[in-house]
Amino acid sequence: MPALWIQNARVIDPAAKRDAAGDLFIDNGRIVTSLSAAARKRARKIDAGGLVACPGLVDIHVHFREPGQTHKETIATGSRAAAAGGFTTVVCMPNTSPPADNAGTIQFIKDAVQRDAVVKVYPTGCITAGMKGQALAPIGSLKRAGVVAITDDGDCVQSNELMRRALEYAKMFDLPVMDHCQDASMTQGAVMNEGVMSTRLGLRGWPNAAEDLIVARNAILSEYTGAHVHMQHISSKFSVDILRRAKARGVRVTAEATPHHFALTDDLLSGYDTHFKMNPPLRTEADRLELIEGLRDGTLDCIATDHAPHTDYEKDKEFDFAPNGILGLETALAVSLEILVRKSRFKLPTVVDLLTRKPAQILRLPAGTLAEGAAADVCLFDPEESWVYDAKKGYSKSINSPWHGQTLRGRVRATIADGKVVHETPRSG
Repeated sequence: MPALWIQNARVIDPAAKRDAAGDLFIDNGRIVTSLSAAARKRARKIDAGGLVACPGLVDIHVHFREPGQTHKETIATGSRAAAAGGFTTVVCMPNTSPPADNAGTIQFIKDAVQRDAVVKVYPTGCITAGMKGQALAPIGSLKRAGVVAITDDGDCVQSNELMRRALEYAKMFDLPVMDHCQDASMTQGAVMNEGVMSTRLGLRGWPNAAEDLIVARNAILSEYTGAHVHMQHISSKFSVDILRRAKARGVRVTAEATPHHFALTDDLLSGYDTHFKMNPPLRTEADRLELIEGLRDGTLDCIATDHAPHTDYEKDKEFDFAPNGILGLETALAVSLEILVRKSRFKLPTVVDLLTRKPAQILRLPAGTLAEGAAADVCLFDPEESWVYDAKKGYSKSINSPWHGQTLRGRVRATIADGKVVHETPRSG
């Protein structure tokens, strides 16, 4: 593997509090402080003038659908979509077919990753057997098999007692528990946020309380057991308040927000477009703004995409019957730059931190830094370039994105994983 010399970049490394013009050097798949004169002559030089060089982005919430749902996505296609979005480390959810609730399925996923992935892909295991919420999965076996967390993502554990026991075991095995916060008794038949727009459209509404109750439950059980609970795709302003109060007490809780929840609102469902249907649903402007404040003050710890591919024929149904979920990997950076940096006045290094060091820190992943000796995972992007996102020409197997056909600003130019260039976008013009 040839050495790489990235020249003239704006280097942003939140882990080192670095934000300055400079060069990056990569040798044998690792970040190095410099190259010898001979190595510089042989190195591949990348002119990064006008570009930002930062650690490869980290997404701790993706769905790659393998095994069993490979008509939607595979580890190969999902990892290429990740690379196109600047991500070099992703964590895939266990709601596959069959669910990843045993060591054999985890090994199947790891073998596919070893064979097909172009970026790092870490598996999670289920909290309960079959994700049925009735009995615990073999958490110790899953830990030994290599999972980085446990979650029943997509099917929140409804039993408080079972969740308590899961947290006790998870703490014993030093595993974070990730939870999709949804009280199912309040969302039967619900397809969008409960409010003015759901009433106007005649669709069953999904109240904030369905999320808020489980967020509060998890905070209480985390405090009770001492286990780390990570709340996935927070969407409700009340949940942000619950988390803020819990963190002030020192409770071991973390949480994420998705680009679609801090960029979009339920008003966009007026045309019954299923590309705006997701779980949890898009909510109100007040909720959206509070998510942004939660990211600003640290109540919400990171950005995650909840990349959820579905085929066109699955999404092309009556609103009530279409599945929840959208693509997210190839648009996350541009949407985050637009909403957080340009419209909400976040500093660029803060947003880079939310996409690199902070998610890696939550699951203790070896990522999110440009320190000497670290794996050479790098994202090069132009924060100002405008481009039209065409989901049909993207790298995912699916095209279910609300940003299809829209002009976005901020584009990944190259992604480097372990010192290898795994994605390049030619400069326009």
